[in-house]
This record gives sequence, C-alpha cells and structure tokens, in this order.
Amino acid sequence: MREARRADFLHVRAIATRWMDNDVYGHVNNVHYYSYFDTAVNAFLVERGVLDFHGGDVVGYVVETGCSYYRSIAFPDVVHVGIRVTRIGTSSVRYEVGIFRNDEDEIAAAGFFVHVYVDRRTGQSTPIPQATRDVLTSIQVPAVESPVNT
Repeated sequence: MREARRADFLHVRAIATRWMDNDVYGHVNNVHYYSYFDTAVNAFLVERGVLDFHGGDVVGYVVETGCSYYRSIAFPDVVHVGIRVTRIGTSSVRYEVGIFRNDEDEIAAAGFFVHVYVDRRTGQSTPIPQATRDVLTSIQVPAVESPVNT
C-alpha cells in the first residue's frame, strides 16, 4: 500500500498531533498511530449513526492491526487518516488505513484494522447489522495486494 495516495481513501479525518505524541527521537511514537486508526474508524461509524459504544447491543472489537511506517510525523503536524474497507465478512470487517502528514499526498504510514462484531451481553461474534454493513459498503474498495499483513 506504499503507493497509495490520499485520494485512494474514501473517507479522511484530520487529527491534530499533541506535544506528548512525540518521543525522544522527535517524531510521533508508533503507538499513537494505532490510536489514530481507532479514532478515525470509530468516529466514522459514530457519525454515520451505526455505533453506540455506550448502549449498543452489537459492538466491534479490534482483533488485529498492523502498520508500516514510511515517513516521520511530528508535533505540531496534522495527521490526515484515510480509511477504506477492503473486506466485509459475516461478522468481521477489514479496514485499510493511510496516514498522511499535513497536506502531503504521499503516504506516511499504511496500516490495517480488523473489527469483529460481537453481542455486547455475551461477547460472542454476531453478524454485522445491516445498517452497519450498508455504511461499510459505502467506503468499500476491491482488495488489492498490500505489503501490510502479507
């Protein structure tokens, strides 16, 4: 996915970096990238009205993530997180995530994020609700060979 550009993602969210995101090397520490993934994906679902993380009967649990880093980001940069769906199963969805620095078109980091939908009461996997499936389909692209998770 290193060749991916900002325009390849069907939804993009801006997230401001914070002073505390930088590590002793002067760039955003890798652990924060996963927070950016989580924020972008879940904010998208909340804004579309298909995630009620306080009272919903069905929620998505993160079961797998991965990230490859290509370019540094540092405070006070603004991170632009692009998301797209590459696979929708019965109870799981795979997102690809692109991290872009400020207004740059070149990808700084490429990752993936997998949710499995579960019944909140039982913790058991359950089919993705139709309304959620419809929202996910709106940002779905054909799966392509990616260096992430190969």
